[in-house]
Amino acid sequence: MKNILLACGSGIATSTIVHKKIADILDENGFAGKYKITQCKVSEAPAKSSDYDFLVATTMPPQNLKCDFVSGICFLTGVNTQPAIDQILALMNK
Repeated sequence: MKNILLACGSGIATSTIVHKKIADILDENGFAGKYKITQCKVSEAPAKSSDYDFLVATTMPPQNLKCDFVSGICFLTGVNTQPAIDQILALMNK
């Protein structure tokens, strides 16, 4: 079971949109039931990060993270999403 932290500025708006997109990608690639996604404010991410396998954020990477980071901005813009998808799938297989 992978624990994924998902962060945006407020922990509500954009992270909710990205949550659905990431869940769909993971389910389509055979990871259904093998992950848990938790949303938070990006300001909370460093303190929470030690309990997670990786962070996907719709912001710049926060400092002092204790887990891997994936930029989720592409899931909002719809531009150049494949590198982020590849990175997420690689982290799921880690």
